[in-house]
Amino acid sequence: MHDTVFLVDVDNTLLDNDRVQADLHVHIGIEHGIPARNRYWEFFEELRDELGYADYLGALERYRLEDMHDPRLLRISNWLGEYPFVNRLYPGAIDAVKHVQQWAPTVILSDGDAVFQPRKVDRAGLWRVFAGHVLIYVHKEEELEYVEQLYPARRYVMIDDKLRIPDSMKKIWGDRLTTVFAQQGHYATDPQTLADYPHGDLQLARIGDLANYNLGDFSR
Repeated sequence: MHDTVFLVDVDNTLLDNDRVQADLHVHIGIEHGIPARNRYWEFFEELRDELGYADYLGALERYRLEDMHDPRLLRISNWLGEYPFVNRLYPGAIDAVKHVQQWAPTVILSDGDAVFQPRKVDRAGLWRVFAGHVLIYVHKEEELEYVEQLYPARRYVMIDDKLRIPDSMKKIWGDRLTTVFAQQGHYATDPQTLADYPHGDLQLARIGDLANYNLGDFSR
C-alpha cells in the first residue's frame, strides 16, 4: 500500500497530440489529396463516437475497405508507426515526471487502442521514463478497481487535460483523489467543457509547471 500514486495522461498532457493530428492532416492532404484527407477524418470521428477513443489505425482500415484498390493508403500506417512522437513532448514534460517520481510511484493512465497507443507511448520515450508502468484502457475512468489492484494507495493524483475524466474519477474515489488540470490542447480550452466541469483541485498552465510543486501541495 503506497501513500500516494501519481497517474498521468498522455495525449495533450505529456504529448502535444493536437500537433500530431495537424501533421497527419497535412500529410494525408499532400500525399493523397483533399478528398482522401476529409474522408479519413470522417471515419476517424465516426469511430471516436462509436468507441470512445481515437482510433487512427481503425479509421485507416475503414477507409481501406471503402477504397481497397488504392495501395498508397497502406503507407499512412507506416507514417503513423514511424512518427517521431518524442519530438512532440511538451517542454518540461520529462522533468515534470521525474520530479514527482522522487516521491511516489508514477503511472501512465491513458485511453486508446491496444496497438497504436502503446506504440505512441514507446516512440515518445515515455515507456522507458515510466519504467514500464503503463496502463491503457478503453475508458480509464471505468477501470479504477483494477488500477487500485495494481497500484494500491491511500491517495491518488490524476493529471489530465480532459476535465470530464478526473470529474468522473472524483465521484468514485472522492477525497482520496487530487485532480490536476493540465490546461493544454483543445479540450482544455473548449468553452462548453470549461462550463460543464470543475477545473480540478490544482491547475497547470503547462505540464512543466509541475516541477514547481511539492508533495504536500497534492494533499488537498
